[in-house]
Amino acid sequence: MFDFLEDYDLLGAFWTTVQLAALSAVGSLIWGTLLAAMRVGPVPLMRGFGTAYVNIVRNIPLTVIILFTSLGLNQTLGISLGADDFETINFRLAVLGLILYTSAFVCEALRSGINTVPVGQAEAARAIGLSFNQVLGLVVLPQAFRSSVVPLANVLIALIKNTTVAAAIGVAEAALLMKEMIENEAQLLLISGIIAFGFVVLTLPTGLILGWVGKKVAVKR
Repeated sequence: MFDFLEDYDLLGAFWTTVQLAALSAVGSLIWGTLLAAMRVGPVPLMRGFGTAYVNIVRNIPLTVIILFTSLGLNQTLGISLGADDFETINFRLAVLGLILYTSAFVCEALRSGINTVPVGQAEAARAIGLSFNQVLGLVVLPQAFRSSVVPLANVLIALIKNTTVAAAIGVAEAALLMKEMIENEAQLLLISGIIAFGFVVLTLPTGLILGWVGKKVAVKR
């Protein structure tokens, strides 16, 4: 029943999915944290930019963003992100698109964590002479991250599933392999089940582990 799998690099496709998710997660966490800092910052221009970015990007379909990175940035503007071959260019563009999209949700997850930090702690930190950046980096964000582990875990799980959209620009991840397998084999249900099982293997342990971590590091109020 599973003999046809020998003709396809199933593990390689899921490894590409893992790479997409891991790189995008790191980039989204960095950019999302900066956006969250902008949204709670004292500078009106930066607050406005952060708010506009989050509200606009969250309401644009991910497919549109991914296609824009390929058709707009690469084919129209010639941006290749330092790559030479077609596969690497599309992989990096897909990572960029996933970062741009996912960071908006990371920002909101972190902002919810920031809102759980008592205002008095920030005021006390300012009273002893700490700057806004010091208050944010030393007092607020450490507690916000601890309070946001579970929401961030949900964002990560959504990101893993969203990597399938990269197939739209030819990235050889699991969804593109599934399309190829379905076109070549007459076993739709079996192939769909195999790919679905692969994503369950990736997402279920991630949710369970990060849920456990979230309970362990949660700030007791």
